[in-house]
Amino acid sequence: MLELRPTCENCNISLPFDSEEAMICSFECTFCKKCSCELLKNICPNCGGELVKRPKRHPGKIEKYPASTKIVHKPVDLAKHNEMLLKKN
Repeated sequence: MLELRPTCENCNISLPFDSEEAMICSFECTFCKKCSCELLKNICPNCGGELVKRPKRHPGKIEKYPASTKIVHKPVDLAKHNEMLLKKN
């Protein structure tokens, strides 16, 4: 089951369980749409995987299976990330 982390790892903006702005990779690294698209080019800076829209948990299930409250705030080193992107191409 997805953790549904509560914030963007880069900018720390709130991303509630039903957010339309949450993006994740296969390891559940979580970023807002703005950071994902504009800064990270939809590539996870942690694992190099694709960032895609995070699915929403059905409101009827959120009480039984709540979203995570664990905040992971690790601002991205954009120079290092851009270097990784260049190597991938």
